[in-house]
Amino acid sequence: MSKKKKSVQESTTVAEPMAFEETTFANSFRESLKEIVTYDGVIGYILRNSTSATIDIKDPTKIIDYAILSSAASDASEELLKLFNLGDNRNIVIEGNNIKMLSLTVDENKISIFMEKNVDCAKVLRRLHGP
Repeated sequence: MSKKKKSVQESTTVAEPMAFEETTFANSFRESLKEIVTYDGVIGYILRNSTSATIDIKDPTKIIDYAILSSAASDASEELLKLFNLGDNRNIVIEGNNIKMLSLTVDENKISIFMEKNVDCAKVLRRLHGP
């Protein structure tokens, strides 16, 4: 008597809900930034993570200046937080003579939003964190 071997083919589909949620969150966040750029007095933003960056600045001749400011401010804030043991960074506003920059980190994304001095940062933050 010979034994017959059964051939069973099994296919498995692995769903990655976390990746989907992150993508949905990232897309929602980008949509919020696109809306914020339309606010009066908002100059633009830089959204960056370890693999990419999105830049939307109204004056393309200033992109490098804003990128350097964004990077330097982010690095400096991290150093100050460590130096004075202040915990995690929620958001930082740097105000100059003519403009101010709102800088924050959400998950692995670093965001810098540039605006004129008279723009309400609280309104921008509400839009980023709200529906």
